[in-house]
Amino acid sequence: MAVNSQVAESATATRSKLGWSMLSVTRIALGFYFLWAFIDKLLGLGVQTCRSVLEDGTVSIDRFCDSAWINGGHVTEGYLVYGGNASSPFHDFFVNLGSQRWTDVIFMLGLLGVGLALMLGIGTKVGAWSATAMLVFMYMTQMWPTTNPILDEHLIYAFAAIGIVYVELSHQSFGLGKWWRSLELVKKNTWLV
Repeated sequence: MAVNSQVAESATATRSKLGWSMLSVTRIALGFYFLWAFIDKLLGLGVQTCRSVLEDGTVSIDRFCDSAWINGGHVTEGYLVYGGNASSPFHDFFVNLGSQRWTDVIFMLGLLGVGLALMLGIGTKVGAWSATAMLVFMYMTQMWPTTNPILDEHLIYAFAAIGIVYVELSHQSFGLGKWWRSLELVKKNTWLV
């Protein structure tokens, strides 16, 4: 009986270790999702920014084009003004926001901050809530989804960011979280975790 108990405990520990590791990998992947968007919009690498579909359906990529933020491009305009769903109840609000240049700074800092926080495992609470806010706003620009009457990937990523960060906080397998949480400033201000 004792042997069966030890085998069961060993199997549970292995599954738990794999589960915690996968939560960390998923947190890092979500962070990379945001960081990559920042890098592409900053430099215009042709993944989303500096990519256009021509009349014949072919894709044209002009890396480091004028749409790149580093070249003075207005990075929120394309998504908010031209990329939103005209039937969204928030369409006019986001078109107005997208026409203002200050939104570029807030958006880019958000992408960079969320990306670094989630990838490094530091400031993950702030990163998760910031990611959720950004993703919910992106969802609101696209309402209503075309593939599902309620959900789209923006909401699923938002749920995942909060869930992963809050479950993984004390079991972070990869990242600088343990070191970060040991700092006096973070111990005194747990919202910085």
